[in-house]
Amino acid sequence: MSSYQVRKTPGDVAWFMQDRFGMFIHWGMYALGARHEWVKKYESIPEGVYDRWLQYFDPDMYDPVDWARQAKAAGMKYAVLTTKHHEGFCMFDSQYTDYKCTNTPAGRDLVREYVEAFRAAGLKVGFYYSLIDWHHPEFPYDPVHPRRNDPDSEEQNKKRDIKKYAAYMRNQVRELMTHYGKIDIAWFDYSYPTATVEGKPWLVGKGKDDWEAEQLIALVRELQPGIIINNRTGIEQDLWTPEQVQLKEWVKHEKTGELVPWEACQTLSGSWGYHRDESTWKSPEMLLQMLITTVSCGGNFIMNVGPTARGYLDHRAEAALQVYADWMKYNDKSIYGCTKAEPGIVCPDGCKLTQSGDGKRLYVHLFAYPFRYLELPGMKNKVAYAQFLHDNSEIKMTGYTAWHGANNPGGSEGEPIILHLPVVKPPCIVPVIELFLKD
Repeated sequence: MSSYQVRKTPGDVAWFMQDRFGMFIHWGMYALGARHEWVKKYESIPEGVYDRWLQYFDPDMYDPVDWARQAKAAGMKYAVLTTKHHEGFCMFDSQYTDYKCTNTPAGRDLVREYVEAFRAAGLKVGFYYSLIDWHHPEFPYDPVHPRRNDPDSEEQNKKRDIKKYAAYMRNQVRELMTHYGKIDIAWFDYSYPTATVEGKPWLVGKGKDDWEAEQLIALVRELQPGIIINNRTGIEQDLWTPEQVQLKEWVKHEKTGELVPWEACQTLSGSWGYHRDESTWKSPEMLLQMLITTVSCGGNFIMNVGPTARGYLDHRAEAALQVYADWMKYNDKSIYGCTKAEPGIVCPDGCKLTQSGDGKRLYVHLFAYPFRYLELPGMKNKVAYAQFLHDNSEIKMTGYTAWHGANNPGGSEGEPIILHLPVVKPPCIVPVIELFLKD
């Protein structure tokens, strides 16, 4: 069994840490703009201009069954959909606002269709809900608000009551937690407390007190026992969610130093929502290496797709998902239920290691394919058998010889074993070696 002890949390993270890989879906009215989910803020678009999209939001090609099919084929085990992003537009039939998909040409509850499709495909279902709301009349202006530079913004804020907005959020979250059956993840986004520079306020933000986060979390826990809740309300819960970074170590609790459940949040390109002209799409190598590296550090990995305004995943997103599908079909054993390799196991250069939860198998992911030999330091008498994972073909093992020593003037850490590899790289972007460890 793995020796790593993870901090206990209120929610059930056992299934989550077993499944390891999920799909994030950022979809909203901003897909019509097709130039970033924050377009309203970045371009300071007035309500009257932005809301013209209401009459054109018609996702006639929305097929969540196909989304779920692609997610499952890619090896993803759970999904999280934006029910409401910062723009305030609701993708569900909330009774607390008219600013929703049922009042557009879509004419139906899009969240319900997502839940039914993904649940039918056997995937766990999560809801993203934005704590920020640039549409709501009681949400005060701040430095990330589209109307932050209005000359009368301070005067307008005097008329706004964030407590009324917090009550509105609870009402909507109650709808989400009661109308769609079992929900596995509540993904809130996000808190940004006031920051200071040289003792003076630089960014007047919002945090747990503004959201009345204790009440919000208590409501979710009451309605959905065991649900996983992230930490972005400003109150620690179950899940740490580093975004758009590639961590190299397991996330630790900032006060106790304990290892914590965590999830790396990443995008296929440079935005979360659909961006027609964005060009920084990740390479197949990078897509796989990010997943593997995250699991090698004990984390989960959620990769985002941004559907078009018509409701389908564009060809670039589908191609990226196919990269995962092609690799996971043969190598998913090195991801599901796996975690960081046990302390003392040395990772060879150009590789990443994961280890099964029972500790019996070690997986060597070859980011850089070596010529003929791979040295595993300190593994003498610890490996019973070695094979490539994609086809279960045996890999010959030998001990460290004088010949290897002469050709490795840097020496070796501990007594190694040598794996004899074919000169030609196997037909995988990242080949994986499966090592059966001795008891």
